[in-house]
Amino acid sequence: MARYDFASDNTAGAAPEALAAFIEANHGYAASYGADAVTARAADLIRGLLDADAEVRFVASGTAANAICLAALCRPFEAVLAHGHAHVTIDETGAPSFFGHGLGMVPLPGVSGRIDGDALATALDQADSGHVQSPAALSLTNATEYGAVYGVKALGALIAPAKTKGLSIHLDGARLFNAAAAGFDLVSIKPLGIDLLVIGGTKAGMTPTEAVVILDKALARRFDARLKQSGQLPSKSRFYAAPFVGMLQDGAVLRHAAHANAMAARLAERMPFPLAHPVETSGVFVQMDEPAFQRLFAAGWRVQRFLDGSVRFMCSWATTPESVDELTEALKNVR
Repeated sequence: MARYDFASDNTAGAAPEALAAFIEANHGYAASYGADAVTARAADLIRGLLDADAEVRFVASGTAANAICLAALCRPFEAVLAHGHAHVTIDETGAPSFFGHGLGMVPLPGVSGRIDGDALATALDQADSGHVQSPAALSLTNATEYGAVYGVKALGALIAPAKTKGLSIHLDGARLFNAAAAGFDLVSIKPLGIDLLVIGGTKAGMTPTEAVVILDKALARRFDARLKQSGQLPSKSRFYAAPFVGMLQDGAVLRHAAHANAMAARLAERMPFPLAHPVETSGVFVQMDEPAFQRLFAAGWRVQRFLDGSVRFMCSWATTPESVDELTEALKNVR
């Protein structure tokens, strides 16, 4: 039987706190299109989490959230600077360009998914030209695609020069709670100068939902119309917002994120294959040759060979110590 325990943090079900809040939101009638009390409560909890005055909207997927945000920051003849392996760069089927009516993506290098500062400086120093799409936004990811965490100082070192050049800042927080559980200060996001933030709910153990946080409130004008045109203004918004209420109101989401990180650390400690990246959050990336990978697949374990050729094992809120130990034994057998 195929095992998807470590294939992705998307393969786990929803956490009980998220489901309880979802069911509670189903009682009675409520105003539509975000005008309900549940959506207002979720937005307040997010503002409190960030200690920031912001507009908050809830959408169905991270791809939609990221693409709509980047489209709000760039005109069609402009571009986004992002890491070459960032989700927005290569794993969203061109959605940023589609929603942005042709905006470009400029990939930048960097170890473990963190953008290299010198590479960013070089990109920022390029003169505008009528023959290329000059950058209008910088997109960052925390935690990165390789589970690395930007500290506040490291983010600031990238954001400050971009802001000086007039760029807007987008932060993809698909695994923001894992970064927070690893020590990243969420209250730093607004002072850093981030304009649009996507907070991932799905990978954090919720039903499918993502929060778009509009920190630059000038961008909120007609944002609902942008969402509506994109098919991302749900009429029953409370069902997208409710899981955030359940997971934020008593800190469950950070406890679950810390657990996922701890399970990844447990797996890394027992891993018989060499690590390809430091384990900082919920992902473990290893060097594994193709024959061993195929033996693992034949043994029933479904995991992903990642962008840099490493093999990725993702832990989630639902990962158990027992499943980590079962996987460890399987890995020993296929080595």
